[in-house]
Amino acid sequence: MSAAAILILAAGASSRMRGGDKVMEEVGGAPLLTVLAQRALSAGAEVFVALPALTHPRAAALDGLAVTPVPAAEAAMGMARSIAAGVAALPSDCSGVMLLPADMPDLTEADLRAVLDAFAKGLGRLPAQGCAADGTPGHPVVFPARCFAALSALQGDQGARSVLKAEADVLRIPLPARHALTDLDTPEDWAAWRAKA
Repeated sequence: MSAAAILILAAGASSRMRGGDKVMEEVGGAPLLTVLAQRALSAGAEVFVALPALTHPRAAALDGLAVTPVPAAEAAMGMARSIAAGVAALPSDCSGVMLLPADMPDLTEADLRAVLDAFAKGLGRLPAQGCAADGTPGHPVVFPARCFAALSALQGDQGARSVLKAEADVLRIPLPARHALTDLDTPEDWAAWRAKA
């Protein structure tokens, strides 16, 4: 089996941004989506990016990057459809998939690599999940290939939480500060995050 891949979930409507696009907000001089894709590639995995459509403006943020854009035509029906579209695009011999929300600017290459490494050391049998230092579970999460059918059957906007809850054992990997928890959904979230930077 090949190594786990990374699926960046960037097909959502960004509806709480009141006209803005959270994954296109600038971080360090580039759109957040570009930055996360670069970090994912640097972590050494094959990278897939779920987008509303291949012609969507977000696709331009991936120009020149060795990632595979995946159209999630049913993304408006909830995050579950983006996950299903991404899973369907994975190589058949993929050992697992890291689900990486596209609105988490604090996640670093080292964070992604730490979670991928933990999954690999567990021989791809158990999910691996980033968490805060106090153990609060967060992102990203790597699911083994045996979970792909369950991920593909998800409905609505709850993401993959139910699939993770069904697992008896989950490898939890502490990440620095609030890296595993910081997701920015609103203009106020972004302003507060930039004020701390």
